[in-house]
Amino acid sequence: MSRGAGLLAVLLEHRWYRRLAALILGTLAVAALPPFYVIPVLWLSLAGFLLLNWTAISWRQAVAEGWLFGLGWFSGGFYWIGHAFLVDAERYAALMPVAVIGMGAGMALYTALGAGLFHAVKRRFAHLDIGAVAVFAGIWTLLEWVRGWFLTGFPWNPLASVWGSLPEMMQSVALFGGLGLSFLTALIFAAPAVLYVRADAELRRAALHLVAASVLLPVLWVGGAWRVGAASLLTHDGIVLRLVQPAIPQKQKWQPDLRRGHVIRQMAMSKRTPGPLGPPTHVIWAETNVPYVLEPNSPIPSSLAAVVPKGGALIFGAPRRDDQGRTFNSLFVIDQNGQVADIFDKYHLVPFGEYVPLRSILPMTKLTEGRGDFSAGPGPRTQHFDGLPPFAAIICYEVIFSGNVVDPAERPSWILNITNDGWFGPSTGPRQHLVQAKLRAIEEGLPVVRVANTGISAVIDPYGRVRNMIGLDEQGIVDAPLPVALDATLFHKGHLIGQLFHLPRGVGHQQHGHAGSGR
Repeated sequence: MSRGAGLLAVLLEHRWYRRLAALILGTLAVAALPPFYVIPVLWLSLAGFLLLNWTAISWRQAVAEGWLFGLGWFSGGFYWIGHAFLVDAERYAALMPVAVIGMGAGMALYTALGAGLFHAVKRRFAHLDIGAVAVFAGIWTLLEWVRGWFLTGFPWNPLASVWGSLPEMMQSVALFGGLGLSFLTALIFAAPAVLYVRADAELRRAALHLVAASVLLPVLWVGGAWRVGAASLLTHDGIVLRLVQPAIPQKQKWQPDLRRGHVIRQMAMSKRTPGPLGPPTHVIWAETNVPYVLEPNSPIPSSLAAVVPKGGALIFGAPRRDDQGRTFNSLFVIDQNGQVADIFDKYHLVPFGEYVPLRSILPMTKLTEGRGDFSAGPGPRTQHFDGLPPFAAIICYEVIFSGNVVDPAERPSWILNITNDGWFGPSTGPRQHLVQAKLRAIEEGLPVVRVANTGISAVIDPYGRVRNMIGLDEQGIVDAPLPVALDATLFHKGHLIGQLFHLPRGVGHQQHGHAGSGR
């Protein structure tokens, strides 16, 4: 046995060293996530986590260490959730540490389960070789998939997102989706664990296995660079989108004496002097940036007609209440006469933000304004408006759900994602959210137009590249052409087949209530 392996073996025999190492390794892995992108730390964190799994002497030990790894990984990766509790600090600030640690502890059950599963199957392997690493990566990916739908799902920060600053490394998701890239990433960065060998005679074989896994990195890069390099950026003639980012602080957004001013500010921004592309043909505002509940026959849409370009549209977000008293988080399309041409209702609601799960037994209110719950829309569908290519509307974090952002019966030409990340301040949250939009663009082969109240607003081409952007917490507008979609990707075609095995969207999607206002 090598001297290094011998020392490591001694350390791995101590229970508390192992537990501390699991927590540290999980926390260290956060450095690879957006916006930090210190990707090499994964060679230590994932390989170390696999090694802990491999050397665990019992299922209970494996699960405990898996949970501690997940506690560091998810608490660090999701810390930005705590900012939402500071918007109304007087009521909710005390819950911030409970929410962040509680979220991390709950999500860590996935890594605990994964560690337990690996411990159960590792006896089938005589050595810690590339086959065992592939099983580890497969279990990681399986649990990411489950995380995407179980209890409504929360597939935030998939391992694939560590490549968010490198479009070349993300191109493979057009073939096999974000989950496929997560699998390859786990395989590559957990592979150094094979160097933990019990005899020097096995070192050569372990090194060959490590090289075999590592060669995937240049393969992914070269393939992605070729795809991006061969791309020709086409845009739709005669369409100029104006993205409006007013940067309204969340604390002020719903104050009764300020709401009218917020709308007037956005109207003024919408009518600013045209840029070099010429006058905008369509103006887009962010999620709930008309901070009023729109009742049937509300006069507000007609009052906004002044900012609608001739023959174009204004697209904005606002809560609405229907004839049955149900309240939705909605996207409106209005024409130059102020007439509502189309409405899309958000279908994937945020637990505790837009509804309270198990409200009958949980003594708390949601974080957003209003006492009741929002109702959910029917799901993805393609929107139509004269003068615009058909588009898929998604609101806020609906963009994180791979394979569930477009209508499978009618593929759109682009995706419009309106959101309000003002809840999360200048944290990692909005930056991580943007990376999810990049992944969806590549998966579907569709441009994504993202408009956010406080940022980051962006136009993303079908290769996941940001073509136009307004930075976080900046107030401003950007006029941009609309990129042309690619042909349907292999991922999109495969997902259509997967609709035959469609899973339920989970508990909590069809919540109904009477919400006073929105996000």
